[in-house]
Amino acid sequence: GVGITEPRAMVPPTTGRPTTGKFERPPRIAQVLSTPPKAGENSEEGEYAEVFGWVRSSRAQKSVAFVDVSDGSCSAGLQVVASASNAPDAHALVAGGECTTGCSVRVRGRLVESRAKGQQRELQCEEIEVLGACPADEYPLQKKKHSLEFLRSIAHLRPRTRTIQSAARVRSTLTQQTHAFFAKNGFSYVNTPVITRSDCEGAGEAFRVTTMAPEGSGVGGEEELERAKDAVAAQGLVVKEAKARAKEQGESPNEFAKEEISRLLELKRECEALEQASAGQEGNEDDFFGGPAFLTVSGQLEAETYACALRDVYTFGPTFRAENSNTNRHLAEFWMLEPELAFAGLDDVIACAEAYIKHCLVSVLEERAEDLDFLHSSSSASTAEGSEPRTEMLRRFSTCVWHRITYTEAVDLLVEAQRDGKCDFEFEVKWGSDLQTEHERWLCEVAFGGSPLFVTDYPKDIKAFYMRLNEDGKTVSAVDLLVPGVGELVGGSAREERIEILERNMEGHGVADQLWWYRDLRKYGTVKHAGFGLGFERLVQLCTGLENIRDVTPFPRYPGHCEF
Repeated sequence: GVGITEPRAMVPPTTGRPTTGKFERPPRIAQVLSTPPKAGENSEEGEYAEVFGWVRSSRAQKSVAFVDVSDGSCSAGLQVVASASNAPDAHALVAGGECTTGCSVRVRGRLVESRAKGQQRELQCEEIEVLGACPADEYPLQKKKHSLEFLRSIAHLRPRTRTIQSAARVRSTLTQQTHAFFAKNGFSYVNTPVITRSDCEGAGEAFRVTTMAPEGSGVGGEEELERAKDAVAAQGLVVKEAKARAKEQGESPNEFAKEEISRLLELKRECEALEQASAGQEGNEDDFFGGPAFLTVSGQLEAETYACALRDVYTFGPTFRAENSNTNRHLAEFWMLEPELAFAGLDDVIACAEAYIKHCLVSVLEERAEDLDFLHSSSSASTAEGSEPRTEMLRRFSTCVWHRITYTEAVDLLVEAQRDGKCDFEFEVKWGSDLQTEHERWLCEVAFGGSPLFVTDYPKDIKAFYMRLNEDGKTVSAVDLLVPGVGELVGGSAREERIEILERNMEGHGVADQLWWYRDLRKYGTVKHAGFGLGFERLVQLCTGLENIRDVTPFPRYPGHCEF
């Protein structure tokens, strides 16, 4: 039989102390300010509180001192009042210049009904402890309005300003509501790789990842390598100029500069081969990943693999673009939301994108109205004639009817408007060319009365290889969402599930070998599926009204800037 042993008695530990498993933080200023004051509250009857934060400003009079304390939990600060008679030590601390702007403090006292305008409660101070001093003569953030451009030069300190704090809270809410929306609708969250073997854009605009440090093997080798690098740099300028001409002519930049880009990629391969040779390497297989690797420009292709197994998925993370652009609309590192839906088509993509964005707008209006009001009041838009408050615009977007038209219908509208003298575009409008920003803004802001607009069925030659070919053989089942004041916010499509058409497209774009696994999704149990990509920073811009994309991401990466 099976022997039965007596249970071993628990041996009490001889060392260590028990933990509680309970987690609780001190009350935040947002909680303090949002709690209505009790009727007849005064300094004797007020609720006792202890708060932590940073000093925004302080001033002392003979009998009383005032300190504005913020902990970043809301736009408003908590006014701390230190009476010389009731809290002499706290008053002396402020009067003596020891509690200056930027100091971190712990404040204790009673919450009472405030007599000041714009706030319900204030803290009648009993004690102020300076936890971290801040030299007033050196601190870059004084009590005055600083330009956003200046704040970018001190990105490690700018989160202490009201504007950047408000933008950060709006971004945080949008992030949380993104996950909430897709969880509610049964999507699985997939983490796609940051490092990839494929340059999906095909234009040499991906950041290369390598562990191979070139070391010259001789004077001749070094000179040859330098000549190759100079050739790559020169051809890069040729590509840039060709793309600029394409935009001037209303053409697709990558299609217009196809030959120049091909030559650039060829020169890059030659340069990489020389680097490997000079480093004593025999080939790409000796690099860390066994070949060229890049920072991802999109997680879409990898997300499709999981959509073809889990049905509805989304990826949400950083993507990278090595485009030498210094506009207020571009970053080298940015976040992308990319849902992929199996057993779905373009109509499903449009419905999902609209429902998601409206969900986010409603959530921000409910949770961040104070921040939205502050951002609008502190912007130049607040004084512009006929300017619509940000909250009203977002509320209108969340409730109004959105529309959709085809690319062909959009071109017809633009051509007709220009012919009738209703508008004068800088770039020519013609079928087969990509719509420019001025065209997109006129369509959604003028033709459709300031409401978001979906434009579908673009010419196949200006869209990506993976987009599903329509029955006309000229267009693909693609969609862009145009939003007033922002331009393109969403780009999506039905994915080409027919293997013979996908193979032809992949061959034409030169990606058949490196994306062999993508083809397999159509070989083994293919299914109609669709998805879209949304630039998250642009959604934050839409909600905050901040014009420069560098101000809605914590540490912006753009040409020449990667310090913080």
